[in-house]
Amino acid sequence: MKLSQRVVRTIRRHALLARGGRALVAVSGGPDSVALVHLLLELQTDGELTVAGLAHFNHQLRGPAADEDEAFCRAMASTLGLPIEVVRADVRVAARDARRSIEDVARELRYGFFEQAADRFAADAIAVGHSLDDQAETFLLRLVRGSGARGLAGILPRAGRVIRPLIDISRADLRQYAADRALAFRTDVSNDDLSIPRNRVRHELIPYLEREFSPGISRVLAREAATAREDENRLQHEAIDFTRSIVLRTTGGKIEVDASALRSLHPALAARVARHALSMLAPGRFIGFEHVARLLQFADAVEGETVDLPGQRAVRRDGVIVLGPPAPRRGGSGLENSFRVPLSIPGEVTLDNQGWAVSAERVDSLGPAGPGPARAAEVVVAADPLTLPLAIRSRRRGDRFRPLGLGHRKKLQDFLVDRKIPKEIRDSLPLVVDGQDRIVWVVGESVAEDFRVTEPSRGVIFLKARRLGGLG
Repeated sequence: MKLSQRVVRTIRRHALLARGGRALVAVSGGPDSVALVHLLLELQTDGELTVAGLAHFNHQLRGPAADEDEAFCRAMASTLGLPIEVVRADVRVAARDARRSIEDVARELRYGFFEQAADRFAADAIAVGHSLDDQAETFLLRLVRGSGARGLAGILPRAGRVIRPLIDISRADLRQYAADRALAFRTDVSNDDLSIPRNRVRHELIPYLEREFSPGISRVLAREAATAREDENRLQHEAIDFTRSIVLRTTGGKIEVDASALRSLHPALAARVARHALSMLAPGRFIGFEHVARLLQFADAVEGETVDLPGQRAVRRDGVIVLGPPAPRRGGSGLENSFRVPLSIPGEVTLDNQGWAVSAERVDSLGPAGPGPARAAEVVVAADPLTLPLAIRSRRRGDRFRPLGLGHRKKLQDFLVDRKIPKEIRDSLPLVVDGQDRIVWVVGESVAEDFRVTEPSRGVIFLKARRLGGLG
C-alpha cells in the first residue's frame, strides 16, 4: 500500500478531516513536516482534501539556524505554489517574563498562531507532523514519569482542529518517502542533545528495547497508547455521566460531592469524578494523583473534618464533601507542603503534588548566549562551589540566601514578597539546594550569587524546570 493510502486510512479511521476539507499544514522544515506536505498534496490530487496553505513559527531559539529554517519553508512554499504565513517570536523572553518553561510557552504561542492562521486560510483542520515514533516516545516518557491511563493515551490523533495524519506512520517510512523523492529538508541538531529527556528516549532507550526485547517496539508502544486512549475515552464518558448526579455546584459558588455515591463507584470511575470535582473550583491548577487520592479518602472522613487541596478546602458536612475557597494562610512555615527529594546529575525529579519537574545536567559549554538570565526556567550554575549531592526541597522557616547580583544575604521570605510570589504557591515553589543545604536556585526566580558562573572551564551545571500539566 502506498504511503499516501495509509495516510488516508488514518484520516478516515480517526475522522480527522471530511473528504474535500481544507487543511493548513504546520511546517518546521524538518523531514516529517516536509513529507507531510507532499503526502497531503498527493491526496489533494486524488480529490481527498485541499491544502489551504502552510504555516511556520520561528521560535528564535537557535539563532541563524532558526532563520535558515524559516527561509527554507518560505522557499518550499514558493516552489510548490502554496501560500504561507510566518510568525517570529522571542520565546525565551516570553518564557522568562511569564516565569514558565520555554517548552510550555513555545507550545502555547505556536498553536495559538496556527489557530489564527487557520482562520485566515478558512481551514477546517491544522495538520501537524507527529509520527508513530513520536507516539512511542511520548508513551515511554509518560510511563517513566508516572502518568495514569490519561497520560499513557499519548498524542491524540485529533485535538480540536489539530490533526495528526502521520500518527500511524513510522519515522523510517517517512525518511524513505523523502529519500525516494529526493525531498530536501532541514536537520535540527538539538534533536541529538542527550540532555533532553525525549532525545535520550529516542537515541538510547528505544534502540536498547529494539535490540534486547522487540525490533518493532515503537509500533507495540503506539498500540498500547491507542488502547489506553480507548479505555480512557470510555471511562471518561461514564465518569461524566456520574459526575452530573454526584457533583453539584451550589449557589454560593461551592461544590458539593455526594460522599456515599462517590464511595460506591468503581475506583477507576471514582478517581475521574474526583478529578473533575477538584478542577471545577481550580481551573488550570495542577491536579495530581495524590490530590485525587486525598479527596477519595476524605469520603470516609468524620463530620467537620477538613483537608486542603489545590486552590480549595474540603469540609465534610451532612454526608457530603463541600469544596470551597481555601482557608486564609497564617505565617509561612512551609510545613503543610514540605518535601525534599534528591536530584542526581544527570537526572530529573517530578514533583507531582507541586506541579513541577526539575532536572540537572553537566554541560561542557555555555554556547554563544552565555549564562542566560537568572529569572528563567533554565539556568546554569558553577559546579566547583557545589557540595554534592543536590536536592530539591520546599522552603523552611529561617531560609536565607544571596540573590544573584545582591551584595548581602536576604531572608527567602522577604525575597518572595519582593518578587510578588503569591502566598498560596510559596510553599510549593521548589528550591535546589546542595549537600550543605545551601540554596542554589529558587526555581524560576534567582540563582544564588555564591554559585554564579565566572569560570565555565571549571564546570557548569545546567538546571531546568518546567510546569507539569495534564495528569500526574
